[in-house]
Amino acid sequence: MSLFNSLATAVSGMNAQGRAIANISDNVANSQTTGYKRLDTSFEDMVVNAGTSRFTGGVVANTDATNDVQGTISQVDNPLALAISGRGFFSVARPVASAAGETSFDSRAMFTRAGDFRLNSEGYLQNGSGDVLQGWSVNPATGTPDATRLSPIRIDRASLPPAPTEAVTLSANLPAGAAAGTTGSTQAQVYDQLGNLHPLDLGWTRGAGDNSWTLAVTRPATGGGAATELGTFTVNFGTNGAPAGTIGEVLDAAGNTVGRFDPANPGNALLNVTGSFGGADQTIGIDLGRFGSTAGVTQYGGAAYELRGVSRDGGPAGAFASVATQADGKVVVNYDNGESRTVAQVPVVSFADPDALERLDGQAFALTQEAGRQQVSAIGANGTGTLQAGAVEGANVDIAAEFSKLIVAQRAYSANTKLVTTADELLQETVNLKR
Repeated sequence: MSLFNSLATAVSGMNAQGRAIANISDNVANSQTTGYKRLDTSFEDMVVNAGTSRFTGGVVANTDATNDVQGTISQVDNPLALAISGRGFFSVARPVASAAGETSFDSRAMFTRAGDFRLNSEGYLQNGSGDVLQGWSVNPATGTPDATRLSPIRIDRASLPPAPTEAVTLSANLPAGAAAGTTGSTQAQVYDQLGNLHPLDLGWTRGAGDNSWTLAVTRPATGGGAATELGTFTVNFGTNGAPAGTIGEVLDAAGNTVGRFDPANPGNALLNVTGSFGGADQTIGIDLGRFGSTAGVTQYGGAAYELRGVSRDGGPAGAFASVATQADGKVVVNYDNGESRTVAQVPVVSFADPDALERLDGQAFALTQEAGRQQVSAIGANGTGTLQAGAVEGANVDIAAEFSKLIVAQRAYSANTKLVTTADELLQETVNLKR
Protein backbone atom coordinates (compact mmCIF):
# COMPACT_ATOMS: atom_id res chain seq x y z
CA MET A 1 0.00 0.00 0.00
CA SER A 2 1.49 3.31 -1.09
CA LEU A 3 1.38 6.61 0.75
CA PHE A 4 -0.97 7.86 -1.92
CA ASN A 5 -3.40 5.02 -1.06
CA SER A 6 -3.23 6.03 2.59
CA LEU A 7 -3.97 9.62 1.63
CA ALA A 8 -7.00 8.57 -0.43
CA THR A 9 -8.26 6.35 2.40
CA ALA A 10 -8.02 9.18 4.91
CA VAL A 11 -9.90 11.50 2.54
CA SER A 12 -12.69 8.90 2.18
CA GLY A 13 -12.85 8.75 5.96
CA MET A 14 -13.21 12.53 6.15
CA ASN A 15 -15.99 12.42 3.54
CA ALA A 16 -17.80 9.63 5.38
CA GLN A 17 -17.63 11.39 8.75
CA GLY A 18 -18.69 14.63 7.07
CA ARG A 19 -21.81 12.88 5.83
CA ALA A 20 -22.49 11.53 9.31
CA ILE A 21 -22.17 15.04 10.74
CA ALA A 22 -24.55 16.32 8.03
CA ASN A 23 -27.17 13.74 9.07
CA ILE A 24 -26.71 14.69 12.72
CA SER A 25 -27.14 18.36 11.76
CA ASP A 26 -30.43 17.53 10.00
CA ASN A 27 -31.65 15.65 13.05
CA VAL A 28 -30.78 18.39 15.52
CA ALA A 29 -32.23 21.10 13.29
CA ASN A 30 -35.54 19.17 13.00
CA SER A 31 -35.75 17.99 16.60
CA GLN A 32 -38.94 20.08 17.03
CA THR A 33 -40.42 19.33 13.59
CA THR A 34 -43.77 17.51 13.74
CA GLY A 35 -43.55 13.98 12.34
CA TYR A 36 -39.84 14.22 11.43
CA LYS A 37 -37.97 10.90 11.14
CA ARG A 38 -34.28 11.03 11.95
CA LEU A 39 -31.46 9.86 9.68
CA ASP A 40 -28.86 7.47 11.05
CA THR A 41 -25.47 6.70 9.49
CA SER A 42 -23.79 3.33 8.94
CA PHE A 43 -20.35 2.73 7.44
CA GLU A 44 -19.18 0.22 4.87
CA ASP A 45 -15.60 -0.90 4.25
CA MET A 46 -14.37 -0.57 0.68
CA VAL A 47 -11.53 -2.95 -0.37
CA VAL A 48 -9.70 -3.03 -3.70
CA ASN A 49 -8.02 -6.34 -4.60
CA ALA A 50 -5.40 -6.66 -7.31
CA GLY A 51 -4.44 -10.30 -7.68
CA THR A 52 -2.81 -11.53 -4.50
CA SER A 53 -2.26 -7.98 -3.29
CA ARG A 54 -4.70 -6.01 -1.18
CA PHE A 55 -5.05 -2.27 -1.49
CA THR A 56 -7.07 -0.15 0.86
CA GLY A 57 -10.24 1.27 -0.63
CA GLY A 58 -11.49 3.38 2.25
CA VAL A 59 -14.97 3.74 3.70
CA VAL A 60 -18.42 4.73 2.47
CA ALA A 61 -21.16 6.26 4.66
CA ASN A 62 -24.73 5.05 4.14
CA THR A 63 -27.79 6.97 5.32
CA ASP A 64 -30.35 4.79 7.15
CA ALA A 65 -33.97 5.89 7.50
CA THR A 66 -36.01 5.42 10.70
CA ASN A 67 -39.47 5.90 9.19
CA ASP A 68 -41.02 3.17 11.33
CA VAL A 69 -39.59 4.42 14.64
CA GLN A 70 -42.26 6.06 16.80
CA GLY A 71 -41.89 9.66 17.93
CA THR A 72 -43.31 11.12 21.13
CA ILE A 73 -47.05 11.83 21.00
CA SER A 74 -48.28 15.00 22.71
CA GLN A 75 -51.78 16.35 23.27
CA VAL A 76 -52.49 19.74 21.67
CA ASP A 77 -55.43 22.15 21.68
CA ASN A 78 -56.18 21.54 17.99
CA PRO A 79 -59.28 19.29 17.58
CA LEU A 80 -58.24 18.39 14.03
CA ALA A 81 -54.76 17.16 14.91
CA LEU A 82 -54.11 13.43 14.55
CA ALA A 83 -51.28 11.17 15.67
CA ILE A 84 -50.67 7.54 14.70
CA SER A 85 -49.55 5.26 17.51
CA GLY A 86 -47.94 2.28 15.81
CA ARG A 87 -47.46 1.36 12.15
CA GLY A 88 -48.71 3.35 9.20
CA PHE A 89 -48.87 6.75 7.54
CA PHE A 90 -51.47 9.33 6.59
CA SER A 91 -52.20 9.58 2.87
CA VAL A 92 -51.79 13.18 1.72
CA ALA A 93 -52.00 15.14 -1.53
CA ARG A 94 -49.74 18.09 -2.30
CA PRO A 95 -51.44 21.19 -3.83
CA VAL A 96 -49.71 22.45 -6.96
CA ALA A 97 -52.08 25.19 -8.16
CA SER A 98 -55.25 26.99 -7.13
CA ALA A 99 -57.59 28.94 -9.38
CA ALA A 100 -61.18 30.14 -8.98
CA GLY A 101 -61.51 28.39 -5.64
CA GLU A 102 -60.46 25.00 -7.05
CA THR A 103 -57.21 23.31 -6.08
CA SER A 104 -55.25 20.85 -8.23
CA PHE A 105 -52.93 18.31 -6.65
CA ASP A 106 -49.70 16.51 -7.46
CA SER A 107 -50.48 13.13 -9.02
CA ARG A 108 -47.88 11.30 -6.91
CA ALA A 109 -49.01 9.23 -3.95
CA MET A 110 -47.58 10.84 -0.79
CA PHE A 111 -47.55 9.86 2.85
CA THR A 112 -46.67 11.52 6.15
CA ARG A 113 -46.72 11.19 9.92
CA ALA A 114 -47.13 14.94 10.37
CA GLY A 115 -50.71 15.16 11.64
CA ASP A 116 -50.93 18.85 12.62
CA PHE A 117 -53.96 19.34 10.37
CA ARG A 118 -56.03 22.51 10.28
CA LEU A 119 -58.92 23.74 8.15
CA ASN A 120 -57.66 26.04 5.41
CA SER A 121 -59.60 28.75 3.55
CA GLU A 122 -60.79 26.30 0.89
CA GLY A 123 -62.10 23.76 3.40
CA TYR A 124 -59.25 21.24 3.15
CA LEU A 125 -57.53 19.65 6.15
CA GLN A 126 -53.95 20.82 5.63
CA ASN A 127 -50.90 20.17 7.79
CA GLY A 128 -48.09 22.60 8.60
CA SER A 129 -46.17 21.52 5.50
CA GLY A 130 -49.10 22.36 3.21
CA ASP A 131 -50.10 18.78 2.42
CA VAL A 132 -53.82 17.91 2.39
CA LEU A 133 -55.18 14.90 4.27
CA GLN A 134 -56.84 12.20 2.15
CA GLY A 135 -59.51 9.76 3.26
CA TRP A 136 -62.59 7.78 2.34
CA SER A 137 -65.75 9.71 1.53
CA VAL A 138 -68.82 8.74 3.56
CA ASN A 139 -72.32 8.19 2.18
CA PRO A 140 -74.44 10.82 4.02
CA ALA A 141 -77.53 8.61 3.94
CA THR A 142 -75.99 5.40 5.31
CA GLY A 143 -72.81 6.65 6.99
CA THR A 144 -70.84 3.96 5.13
CA PRO A 145 -67.33 4.91 3.91
CA ASP A 146 -66.29 4.24 0.31
CA ALA A 147 -63.10 2.24 0.86
CA THR A 148 -62.39 1.87 -2.87
CA ARG A 149 -60.66 5.21 -3.35
CA LEU A 150 -58.80 7.95 -1.49
CA SER A 151 -59.51 11.62 -2.12
CA PRO A 152 -58.63 14.95 -0.44
CA ILE A 153 -60.96 15.62 2.49
CA ARG A 154 -62.85 18.86 1.94
CA ILE A 155 -65.31 20.27 4.47
CA ASP A 156 -68.51 21.87 3.16
CA ARG A 157 -69.29 24.79 5.46
CA ALA A 158 -72.77 25.31 4.03
CA SER A 159 -75.77 25.32 6.36
CA LEU A 160 -77.57 22.09 7.15
CA PRO A 161 -81.14 22.08 5.75
CA PRO A 162 -84.02 21.26 8.11
CA ALA A 163 -85.03 17.62 8.44
CA PRO A 164 -88.72 16.84 8.99
CA THR A 165 -89.58 14.36 11.73
CA GLU A 166 -90.08 10.84 10.41
CA ALA A 167 -90.27 8.87 13.66
CA VAL A 168 -91.41 9.38 17.26
CA THR A 169 -90.33 6.76 19.81
CA LEU A 170 -92.40 6.30 22.97
CA SER A 171 -91.52 4.42 26.15
CA ALA A 172 -94.21 4.28 28.87
CA ASN A 173 -96.14 2.00 31.20
CA LEU A 174 -99.93 1.76 31.19
CA PRO A 175 -101.44 0.72 34.57
CA ALA A 176 -102.73 -2.85 34.34
CA GLY A 177 -105.34 -2.33 37.08
CA ALA A 178 -106.90 0.82 35.59
CA ALA A 179 -110.63 0.98 35.08
CA ALA A 180 -112.23 1.30 31.66
CA GLY A 181 -112.03 4.90 30.43
CA THR A 182 -108.78 5.70 32.29
CA THR A 183 -106.62 8.04 30.24
CA GLY A 184 -103.01 9.09 29.96
CA SER A 185 -101.22 11.27 27.42
CA THR A 186 -97.85 12.42 26.17
CA GLN A 187 -97.07 15.39 23.94
CA ALA A 188 -94.19 15.12 21.48
CA GLN A 189 -92.68 17.93 19.43
CA VAL A 190 -92.17 17.25 15.73
CA TYR A 191 -90.49 19.24 12.95
CA ASP A 192 -92.11 20.11 9.63
CA GLN A 193 -90.29 20.50 6.27
CA LEU A 194 -89.27 24.07 7.15
CA GLY A 195 -87.79 23.17 10.52
CA ASN A 196 -90.70 24.52 12.59
CA LEU A 197 -91.78 22.69 15.75
CA HIS A 198 -95.35 21.44 16.18
CA PRO A 199 -96.98 19.58 19.10
CA LEU A 200 -98.29 16.05 18.61
CA ASP A 201 -100.53 14.45 21.26
CA LEU A 202 -100.38 10.73 21.99
CA GLY A 203 -103.48 10.01 24.07
CA TRP A 204 -104.25 6.62 25.68
CA THR A 205 -107.70 5.42 26.83
CA ARG A 206 -108.36 2.12 28.65
CA GLY A 207 -110.76 -0.06 26.67
CA ALA A 208 -113.43 -2.43 27.88
CA GLY A 209 -111.09 -5.41 27.78
CA ASP A 210 -108.55 -6.07 30.52
CA ASN A 211 -105.56 -5.82 28.21
CA SER A 212 -106.76 -3.37 25.58
CA TRP A 213 -105.94 0.33 25.15
CA THR A 214 -106.82 2.85 22.46
CA LEU A 215 -104.14 5.25 21.19
CA ALA A 216 -105.27 8.46 19.50
CA VAL A 217 -102.63 10.49 17.65
CA THR A 218 -103.81 14.10 17.44
CA ARG A 219 -102.50 17.44 16.32
CA PRO A 220 -103.76 19.96 18.94
CA ALA A 221 -105.86 22.94 17.94
CA THR A 222 -103.88 26.02 16.86
CA GLY A 223 -104.99 29.53 16.07
CA GLY A 224 -108.55 28.98 17.28
CA GLY A 225 -109.09 25.97 15.00
CA ALA A 226 -110.09 22.46 15.93
CA ALA A 227 -107.79 19.62 16.84
CA THR A 228 -106.94 17.21 14.02
CA GLU A 229 -106.99 13.49 14.62
CA LEU A 230 -104.28 11.78 12.56
CA GLY A 231 -104.98 8.19 13.53
CA THR A 232 -106.59 5.88 16.10
CA PHE A 233 -105.25 2.44 17.00
CA THR A 234 -106.11 -0.39 19.38
CA VAL A 235 -103.16 -1.88 21.25
CA ASN A 236 -103.65 -5.29 22.89
CA PHE A 237 -101.20 -6.63 25.46
CA GLY A 238 -100.27 -10.26 26.14
CA THR A 239 -102.06 -11.62 23.05
CA ASN A 240 -100.83 -13.93 20.25
CA GLY A 241 -98.36 -15.59 22.62
CA ALA A 242 -96.66 -12.39 23.72
CA PRO A 243 -95.52 -12.32 27.38
CA ALA A 244 -98.00 -10.73 29.77
CA GLY A 245 -97.76 -6.95 29.84
CA THR A 246 -96.05 -6.67 26.44
CA ILE A 247 -97.58 -5.65 23.13
CA GLY A 248 -99.11 -8.59 21.31
CA GLU A 249 -101.18 -6.91 18.61
CA VAL A 250 -102.01 -3.53 17.07
CA LEU A 251 -105.19 -2.81 15.07
CA ASP A 252 -106.17 0.29 13.10
CA ALA A 253 -109.49 2.13 13.46
CA ALA A 254 -111.17 -0.25 10.99
CA GLY A 255 -110.04 -3.31 12.95
CA ASN A 256 -107.35 -4.32 10.49
CA THR A 257 -104.15 -5.79 11.89
CA VAL A 258 -101.23 -3.39 11.73
CA GLY A 259 -98.80 -5.82 13.37
CA ARG A 260 -98.66 -8.68 15.85
CA PHE A 261 -96.24 -10.73 17.91
CA ASP A 262 -94.33 -13.37 15.97
CA PRO A 263 -91.80 -15.40 18.00
CA ALA A 264 -89.77 -16.12 14.87
CA ASN A 265 -89.61 -12.47 13.81
CA PRO A 266 -90.64 -10.07 16.60
CA GLY A 267 -90.72 -6.77 14.77
CA ASN A 268 -91.52 -3.30 16.09
CA ALA A 269 -94.99 -1.97 16.80
CA LEU A 270 -94.75 0.91 14.31
CA LEU A 271 -97.84 3.00 13.58
CA ASN A 272 -97.80 5.39 10.63
CA VAL A 273 -99.85 8.59 10.64
CA THR A 274 -100.02 11.28 7.96
CA GLY A 275 -100.93 14.92 8.40
CA SER A 276 -100.22 18.48 7.40
CA PHE A 277 -98.16 20.66 9.74
CA GLY A 278 -98.37 23.88 7.79
CA GLY A 279 -96.95 22.54 4.54
CA ALA A 280 -97.11 19.37 2.50
CA ASP A 281 -98.39 16.23 4.18
CA GLN A 282 -95.73 14.28 6.04
CA THR A 283 -95.84 10.74 7.37
CA ILE A 284 -94.63 10.08 10.90
CA GLY A 285 -94.04 6.65 12.38
CA ILE A 286 -95.01 6.16 16.04
CA ASP A 287 -92.68 3.48 17.44
CA LEU A 288 -94.13 1.76 20.53
CA GLY A 289 -91.26 -0.72 20.87
CA ARG A 290 -90.77 -4.33 19.90
CA PHE A 291 -93.66 -6.82 20.06
CA GLY A 292 -93.29 -9.06 23.10
CA SER A 293 -90.54 -6.90 24.61
CA THR A 294 -90.35 -4.75 27.73
CA ALA A 295 -88.58 -2.01 25.73
CA GLY A 296 -91.14 0.57 24.69
CA VAL A 297 -94.76 0.61 25.87
CA THR A 298 -95.83 -1.98 28.46
CA GLN A 299 -98.85 -2.73 30.64
CA TYR A 300 -97.73 -3.58 34.15
CA GLY A 301 -98.96 -2.76 37.62
CA GLY A 302 -99.16 0.88 38.66
CA ALA A 303 -101.49 3.57 39.83
CA ALA A 304 -101.31 5.84 36.81
CA TYR A 305 -99.85 6.32 33.36
CA GLU A 306 -96.04 6.49 33.65
CA LEU A 307 -93.97 8.15 30.90
CA ARG A 308 -90.41 6.80 30.65
CA GLY A 309 -89.25 8.69 27.61
CA VAL A 310 -90.21 10.17 24.29
CA SER A 311 -87.88 11.08 21.43
CA ARG A 312 -88.06 12.06 17.80
CA ASP A 313 -85.76 12.55 14.85
CA GLY A 314 -85.53 15.56 12.54
CA GLY A 315 -84.30 19.01 13.33
CA PRO A 316 -84.22 22.68 12.31
CA ALA A 317 -81.77 24.26 9.89
CA GLY A 318 -78.27 24.55 11.29
CA ALA A 319 -75.25 26.70 10.48
CA PHE A 320 -71.74 25.25 10.35
CA ALA A 321 -70.18 25.38 13.82
CA SER A 322 -67.02 23.27 13.85
CA VAL A 323 -65.29 20.18 12.54
CA ALA A 324 -63.44 17.57 14.57
CA THR A 325 -61.64 14.27 14.08
CA GLN A 326 -62.23 11.17 16.18
CA ALA A 327 -60.05 8.28 17.33
CA ASP A 328 -61.79 5.92 14.89
CA GLY A 329 -60.78 8.16 11.99
CA LYS A 330 -64.16 9.79 11.42
CA VAL A 331 -64.25 13.44 10.39
CA VAL A 332 -67.38 14.98 11.91
CA VAL A 333 -68.98 18.34 11.08
CA ASN A 334 -71.00 19.92 13.91
CA TYR A 335 -73.83 22.42 13.45
CA ASP A 336 -75.28 25.00 15.83
CA ASN A 337 -78.60 23.12 16.03
CA GLY A 338 -76.91 20.25 17.83
CA GLU A 339 -76.76 18.00 14.77
CA SER A 340 -73.58 16.44 13.42
CA ARG A 341 -72.61 14.67 10.19
CA THR A 342 -69.75 12.27 9.44
CA VAL A 343 -68.30 13.43 6.12
CA ALA A 344 -65.14 11.32 5.78
CA GLN A 345 -63.07 8.61 7.43
CA VAL A 346 -59.29 8.62 7.71
CA PRO A 347 -57.53 5.28 6.99
CA VAL A 348 -53.92 4.28 7.64
CA VAL A 349 -51.49 3.30 4.86
CA SER A 350 -48.81 0.72 5.60
CA PHE A 351 -45.86 -0.79 3.67
CA ALA A 352 -43.72 -3.91 3.83
CA ASP A 353 -40.56 -1.77 4.14
CA PRO A 354 -41.42 1.80 5.16
CA ASP A 355 -37.73 2.72 5.46
CA ALA A 356 -37.42 2.33 1.67
CA LEU A 357 -39.88 5.17 0.96
CA GLU A 358 -38.50 8.16 -0.92
CA ARG A 359 -37.95 11.14 1.36
CA LEU A 360 -39.54 14.44 0.26
CA ASP A 361 -39.70 17.97 1.66
CA GLY A 362 -42.17 18.69 4.43
CA GLN A 363 -41.89 15.35 6.30
CA ALA A 364 -43.53 13.60 3.34
CA PHE A 365 -42.63 10.35 1.62
CA ALA A 366 -43.27 8.98 -1.86
CA LEU A 367 -43.88 5.42 -2.98
CA THR A 368 -40.96 3.32 -4.26
CA GLN A 369 -40.78 -0.18 -5.63
CA GLU A 370 -38.53 -1.25 -2.75
CA ALA A 371 -41.07 -0.14 -0.14
CA GLY A 372 -43.67 -2.57 -1.50
CA ARG A 373 -47.33 -2.17 -2.31
CA GLN A 374 -49.30 0.29 -0.21
CA GLN A 375 -52.02 -1.27 1.95
CA VAL A 376 -54.88 1.03 2.92
CA SER A 377 -56.66 -0.14 6.07
CA ALA A 378 -59.15 1.08 8.62
CA ILE A 379 -57.71 2.24 11.93
CA GLY A 380 -56.21 -0.68 13.85
CA ALA A 381 -56.85 -3.23 11.07
CA ASN A 382 -54.17 -5.50 9.54
CA GLY A 383 -51.66 -4.66 12.25
CA THR A 384 -51.76 -0.90 11.66
CA GLY A 385 -51.59 1.66 14.44
CA THR A 386 -54.34 3.45 16.29
CA LEU A 387 -55.23 7.12 16.15
CA GLN A 388 -55.11 9.73 18.87
CA ALA A 389 -57.30 12.74 18.15
CA GLY A 390 -56.18 16.17 19.30
CA ALA A 391 -52.55 15.02 19.39
CA VAL A 392 -49.42 15.22 17.23
CA GLU A 393 -46.35 13.02 16.89
CA GLY A 394 -43.06 14.81 17.44
CA ALA A 395 -39.67 14.04 15.88
CA ASN A 396 -38.07 10.74 16.87
CA VAL A 397 -34.82 12.61 17.64
CA ASP A 398 -33.00 12.29 20.96
CA ILE A 399 -30.79 15.39 21.31
CA ALA A 400 -28.48 13.72 23.85
CA ALA A 401 -27.92 10.74 21.55
CA GLU A 402 -27.27 13.03 18.58
CA PHE A 403 -24.63 15.01 20.48
CA SER A 404 -22.97 11.77 21.56
CA LYS A 405 -22.81 10.67 17.93
CA LEU A 406 -21.53 14.12 17.00
CA ILE A 407 -18.59 13.80 19.41
CA VAL A 408 -17.66 10.42 17.93
CA ALA A 409 -17.94 11.71 14.35
CA GLN A 410 -15.90 14.80 15.19
CA ARG A 411 -13.09 12.73 16.73
CA ALA A 412 -13.11 10.32 13.79
CA TYR A 413 -12.97 13.23 11.36
CA SER A 414 -10.04 14.75 13.28
CA ALA A 415 -8.23 11.41 13.27
CA ASN A 416 -8.59 11.19 9.49
CA THR A 417 -7.17 14.68 9.11
CA LYS A 418 -4.16 13.56 11.15
CA LEU A 419 -3.65 10.71 8.70
CA VAL A 420 -3.69 13.22 5.82
CA THR A 421 -1.09 15.44 7.47
CA THR A 422 1.04 12.41 8.39
CA ALA A 423 0.94 11.09 4.82
CA ASP A 424 1.82 14.57 3.61
CA GLU A 425 4.84 14.71 5.94
CA LEU A 426 6.00 11.27 4.78
CA LEU A 427 5.68 12.31 1.16
CA GLN A 428 7.69 15.42 1.94
CA GLU A 429 10.39 13.26 3.52
CA THR A 430 10.41 11.10 0.40
CA VAL A 431 10.86 14.17 -1.79
CA ASN A 432 13.69 15.39 0.45
CA LEU A 433 15.69 12.19 -0.19
CA LYS A 434 17.08 13.92 -3.26
CA ARG A 435 18.88 17.08 -2.20
